[in-house]
Parts: sequence; C-alpha cells; structure tokens
Amino acid sequence: MKKSQETRLNILRKAFDLIYKNGYQKTSVDEIIATTQVTKGAFYYHFKTKDEMGLAILEELLKPTFTSAFIEPLQNTENALESIYDLMNHILMEDSLLTIENGCPASNFAQEMAPWNIDFTKALNELSKQWENAMTNAIEKSMKQGLIKNDINAREVAIFVMSGYWGIRNLGKLANNKSVYLIYLQGLKTYFQRL
Repeated sequence: MKKSQETRLNILRKAFDLIYKNGYQKTSVDEIIATTQVTKGAFYYHFKTKDEMGLAILEELLKPTFTSAFIEPLQNTENALESIYDLMNHILMEDSLLTIENGCPASNFAQEMAPWNIDFTKALNELSKQWENAMTNAIEKSMKQGLIKNDINAREVAIFVMSGYWGIRNLGKLANNKSVYLIYLQGLKTYFQRL
C-alpha cells in the first residue's frame, strides 16, 4: 500500500473510532486531524469535506464489515431462523467491536445523518436493503425446505427482526447493560418457535 493510501486509511479508521464514541456531529475535523496527526492540508488532500470523509467511512469501512457480519452468515444457511438467531446472539453478546454504550454504528449514522444528508440516507438505505434481502431470501429458502410455515411472509419477519435489532441497540445504550439484550434474544427465540 502506498503511503498516501495508508494515510487515507488511517484517517478513516481513526475518524470512525472518534465518530463511534462521540457521534458524527460532535466530531470535528480538527479532532480528527489531531488524532491522526496529519496536517490539515493532508486531510483536505484526501477529503474535500467532512461529509465526503463520512461517506468514505460508510463505503470503505462500514459496508465491508456490515456485509461480512450481517449478510454473509445468511447467504448459505440451511436453517434461516437458527442462523438469524445465532447472528443476533453473536452481534449483541459476543462481538467485541460493538459496545453497549456506543450502540450500532450504522444505526447511529442513520439517526444523526439521514435527516440532513441524502447521500448518507442512500448509503445507509442500501446497507439496510441488503440485510433485509439476505434475511428474506434465507427465510424463503427455509420455507421451501419445510423448516418454516408456508403462510409466513418472509419480508415481514425480516423487517420485524431488523426493527428489533435497531431498537434493542438503543435500549442497550440507555440501560448500559447487556441484560436488555438477553430479554430481546429470548423474545426472538420465542417468536421464531411460532414460525
């Protein structure tokens, strides 16, 4: 990797860490520059604006991580509901990168930026749609195999699970305790047993 590419990646990673902890709106370019120890000129060489950098974080850091954590586990599953539950359990209870106090980075970006910036809205909506489609497809495949009742609407289940995830992340931030995640996971298990 060239030095210029390393510098750019370093800016993105450290900016992401700051934004995840403090929020996008509260994180200034000056803080990012101080943390990365690059000059203001170097920052603006790589990114014309803070929003350009934010979109690069979504595309280059968040999207690949989101794809490997939320989408790929559902692509070749035999039992969709089991895989979705395992995914939720892992992300909520075992993943060391996502903290309770800081919640979900994609959800945080959506809450902070979607109302104000159409480019953020499009990028975040694309992530959301990919997850919804991966879940829907996995559920439909399991329905064809007789693992889920035929009268279930796969998209409704996917949206319900996603809504629960985004919501429980916010409740987790408020409670600052994983016990609320356990309640969600138990409710999810009970819901899945009825399908």
